[in-house]
Amino acid sequence: MADITIHLEDNSDEFLKLFEERKEAILEACGLTAEAYAKMLTPVGRTGRLRNSITHTVKGDEVYIGTNVHYAPWVELGTGIYASDGQGRKSPWKYQDSEGKWHWTKGMKPHHMLKRSVEDHKSEYKAIVEEILKGSR
Repeated sequence: MADITIHLEDNSDEFLKLFEERKEAILEACGLTAEAYAKMLTPVGRTGRLRNSITHTVKGDEVYIGTNVHYAPWVELGTGIYASDGQGRKSPWKYQDSEGKWHWTKGMKPHHMLKRSVEDHKSEYKAIVEEILKGSR
């Protein structure tokens, strides 16, 4: 039986240095990608305001995808009987639109455009990290 020699080398310090150098590029690329997916998943009303407002920002070691439109949580999480957290109104209600017409509703189903823009593309974000660390992006 032949002798086998195994040599292990710890390159974790070099990897961490490389990651730190490219971290902002990684976060920015992932943020742009998530923003694009969120915009594709966002329903468009009369103005497209919600879709157009979705953006991303990098702060420190994190990237945030979101919007400042006040009604975005209702579109993301749903309302009434469809509310994701189960806390929506349980009975139908009536409301008047901007043209004075009355409507009955049980609520709106959630779209989860922000959640899905991240959850449904995890393997793509992993690939982005690998490409940037390898210098191929």
